[in-house]
Amino acid sequence: MENETTNLFRRRDTFFGICEAVGQDFGFNPLWLRLAFIAPLFFFPVQTFAAYFALGFIVLASRLLFPNKAAAAGQAALTSVEPAARAEQPAEDFALAA
Repeated sequence: MENETTNLFRRRDTFFGICEAVGQDFGFNPLWLRLAFIAPLFFFPVQTFAAYFALGFIVLASRLLFPNKAAAAGQAALTSVEPAARAEQPAEDFALAA
């Protein structure tokens, strides 16, 4: 299975992908950050949304200022492979499930 990297804003399972992006940047499970936003949401909803979108602005600024060079190089490598070269690669045979 290929690792598909989609835009965080286009995914259906995230709300702007802010917690997911912070989790990727710092190497932890984004579920912990999502859980940290639940309790304050009930007591301070305006401040919680303001903090969430401020964190999103920080993530956006960091992604624009310091792009991930490995992901960009991988994306460039995928687009540079011609379809004819992909067809020449041998296909793996998988056993049929019974």
